[in-house]
Amino acid sequence: MDLPPLYLALFLFLSISGAFAEIRSTEIRSDDRPIIPLDEFGFTHMGRLELNVSKISLSTDNPDLDLSKVGFFLCTRDAWFHVIQQLEEREVTCALKSDLVKHVFTFNNLKGDKSSFDTVFTENDADQYSLVFANCLQQVKVSMDVRSAMYNLEKKSGRRDYLSAGKTGLPKVYFFFFLVYFFLAGTWIYVLYRKRLTVFAIHFFMLGVVVLKALNLLCEAEDKSYVKRTGSAHGWDVLFYIFSFLKGITLFTLIVLIGTGWSFLKPYLQDKEKKVLMIVIPLQVVANIAQVVIDETGPYGHDWITWKQIFLLVDVICCCAVLFPIVWSIKNLREAAKTDGKAAVNLMKLTLFRQYYIVVICYIYFTRVVVYALETITSYKYLWTSVVAGEVATLAFYIFTGYKFRPEVHNPYFVVDDEEEEAAAEALKLEDEFEL
Repeated sequence: MDLPPLYLALFLFLSISGAFAEIRSTEIRSDDRPIIPLDEFGFTHMGRLELNVSKISLSTDNPDLDLSKVGFFLCTRDAWFHVIQQLEEREVTCALKSDLVKHVFTFNNLKGDKSSFDTVFTENDADQYSLVFANCLQQVKVSMDVRSAMYNLEKKSGRRDYLSAGKTGLPKVYFFFFLVYFFLAGTWIYVLYRKRLTVFAIHFFMLGVVVLKALNLLCEAEDKSYVKRTGSAHGWDVLFYIFSFLKGITLFTLIVLIGTGWSFLKPYLQDKEKKVLMIVIPLQVVANIAQVVIDETGPYGHDWITWKQIFLLVDVICCCAVLFPIVWSIKNLREAAKTDGKAAVNLMKLTLFRQYYIVVICYIYFTRVVVYALETITSYKYLWTSVVAGEVATLAFYIFTGYKFRPEVHNPYFVVDDEEEEAAAEALKLEDEFEL
């Protein structure tokens, strides 16, 4: 067997998210890949795998084929690294021949001319496992329909839990954060009512962002709860994708609007700032399409890794794009402040925006890099901690934004009185002397 496809498979293994936990149906047609990762799941000591495969056909009728080299197995990530070493050192010629994998079913066990089989595999060794199909026959293509269901049995009730061991508590986590955002929305409505004389349009936009975030969490909580009980999202995933899409667009738009000073510094957007929004919004559409494909198809698809890369690339571009308006605003007002006394006031405001700029960078870095790193290095039993870390960081960012840009008469982001104007002018004068 050639090693390059195996290295690609290893890359797929390491890229798989623990999200693939529900009942999954897969159609494989004329596929000659030696390794096809199908799903990943965290088993407890009472784990089960139900595998139903039908319409099995091979591209050749050669009766001398060694069908023990074709089949399904379970493997942990650590074990897979050792399997790769065994293949490199020629200790084994096929992953199915390694003693480090757990055979679920090999095609040599097919009886007669049967083109289907059903099996239930009991897994009592708690760990994170990947379900993999291996085809070690050169130039032989396989077609089949695969239905896999991985779950754990609850100790007391014996009921099935289709969520991975490290994510079985996510419905409660998401519902808790929904309640928090619901409370924040109510608090923000109260603030807007109390300070209605100093409310700007962007404050209502902030309210919309919080409401959409709350609805997104509610749908995600129900989605995960339904998957936990039945193994299928049954439509809740559609609502989740809708609110996730709206939440993503409105959050990035809010950061752009705040960064440009729209509504409270100026009532309009410049052409280049409008272009940022025209770039970010379509990219969010692409990102959400990629997310749907990633979640719904799973790693067995030929284009799964491509969509994964598209999603990561688009997400990075969006995160970078929303930072430009803040930089532009600070730069433009700094130049204008040198010749315009009033601009010195705006310079003080935009200097305050530097703090927000730093917070935005920290938020993006933490939620895109640190949270992913946590998910990668954390034990499968504690995968929920990466979700909590991401949600806490997002909540902190929302609260910081709301507090700093709250509707207050003396909020330095909105109003600068005469004394502050003189202080700004003096600060500008001292800065010029220092530069000289």
